[in-house]
Amino acid sequence: MKFQRLRRLLPSWRNALMALAAAVLLILAFPDFDLWFLAWFALVPLLWAVEREKESIGRSFVLGWIFGNVFFFGTCWWLTFAPITYAGFPAPLAYFLLFCVTSVAAVFPGLFAAITAYLLRQFGPVAFLAVPFVWVFTEFLRYWLTGNNWNAIGYSQAFVPGMTKTAAVGGVYFVGGLVSLGSTLLAARLRVERSTRLAHILTVSVTGLALISTASLLWHRETANIEADRTSTSILVALQPNVPMSGLTLEKWRQLRQRHVELAESALVKIEQNPQSAVRNPQLTVIFPESPMNFQYEDDAETKEFIDSFAAKHNVNVLFNSAEPDASTGKYFNSAVLVGPEGREVAQYDKIYLLPFGEAVPFPLEGILPGFVGNFSYGREYDLLPMGGPKAGVMICFESHFGQLSREYVKNGADVIIEMTNDGYLGQTPVLRQHLANAVFRAVETNRPVLRVTNVGITAFINERGEVLDPSPVYEENTQIWRVSKSDGLQTFYVKYGDWFAWLCFVMTLGLLGFGYFRQRVPVRDKENSPG
Repeated sequence: MKFQRLRRLLPSWRNALMALAAAVLLILAFPDFDLWFLAWFALVPLLWAVEREKESIGRSFVLGWIFGNVFFFGTCWWLTFAPITYAGFPAPLAYFLLFCVTSVAAVFPGLFAAITAYLLRQFGPVAFLAVPFVWVFTEFLRYWLTGNNWNAIGYSQAFVPGMTKTAAVGGVYFVGGLVSLGSTLLAARLRVERSTRLAHILTVSVTGLALISTASLLWHRETANIEADRTSTSILVALQPNVPMSGLTLEKWRQLRQRHVELAESALVKIEQNPQSAVRNPQLTVIFPESPMNFQYEDDAETKEFIDSFAAKHNVNVLFNSAEPDASTGKYFNSAVLVGPEGREVAQYDKIYLLPFGEAVPFPLEGILPGFVGNFSYGREYDLLPMGGPKAGVMICFESHFGQLSREYVKNGADVIIEMTNDGYLGQTPVLRQHLANAVFRAVETNRPVLRVTNVGITAFINERGEVLDPSPVYEENTQIWRVSKSDGLQTFYVKYGDWFAWLCFVMTLGLLGFGYFRQRVPVRDKENSPG
């Protein structure tokens, strides 16, 4: 009996293959394949399969779960690199653990498929119009319940400048809605021939979204409230030191720290030889990336003296990653510390968005499970760091995934955003460009340049249009010299209103579910209340 019930939850093998095909298409749209255009119709096979199984919410959910599991496994297989390479996990065990993780993440595409099937059953083909809203709803729900929305469908368009511009309207979710609309139109094509009404509605929907995008982009271009002060500049020296992930003895650690100084001094010589630098005399800032160096500025007097002396000797700011004590809890913050030309700390940002189960264990599991990297305190303030004239907000590693952080920085007056990160533990895998894609969206969403300073790559300057400039070769030592100025004060539609589109999708999806349920119940009540 139990076997028969389980069997009733299994979709046909043809429909399962279509879900699998959809996942493969979407995998190919992401780095390192970068066939971004496939994302625009990747969901079509899944939608067709769901429509064929729409009479069973359970089977539709399984279709979405299959799709999600294959997609997340195929785009995030690099999560096994560190356990296998550095922790000595047997490969089968590492991939099994990854399967457990992707199985949880796949619940959300499963929910998308189940809701879509329900709406198709309740409203017929016209329910295809709800697909973009339901898709974004489930991505947004994944973000709120797990704190992670890695490889949301919109990120597949990160290196397509024409598409990323629309992120200034509603962030990565708005781009994701447009991309999923492409699959909606194709999936509904067969139905359009039978329904002139549906064809009209689809046309109006596409036209409406296009008008919203265009109007919002034009509107945010006209809301600058000050002229950019290009005379108030700062020169930033970004180091990519390529610190190894293992084998760091104390002697090796000190050699690598000295190598940071040598790389910085070499860049400072180049700057001094540049006539333009001498004329304007801008503030100089040397930036060390997040790395296994694990500085402890406050607790390590020798390191404190080393960095203070370097800053004072060269009359520069030094920005670096450090574990800083949290007096209120006895734990540490994962911090970005800025030491000024006077040879003392002038500002500090404490990481707000910690990596779940890596840097902190979420409530209510805190104290039960250990963090893989550490158990840090959560930062509480959106501190801006002075870089001479411009002000900078800092994102530490995983934080580039959160549009809310960069948005708050810009609302508070940030002129530039600096990302300090280390992806070295994950090898030369697609994570390097997937992580870069996050930073691209943060730049376009906020209309502020994002400067990625990384240990092994990809160190790069991302301008306000999302163009990736001066990318450093990965797993090589390199130094970049960039000039930044005060911004023009412009705040994009996204900075002003945040994830409005995602919230709209949230309301629309719940509203459609409620209306469908009410519509289903009304005939039952009428029958019960009828005479005789």
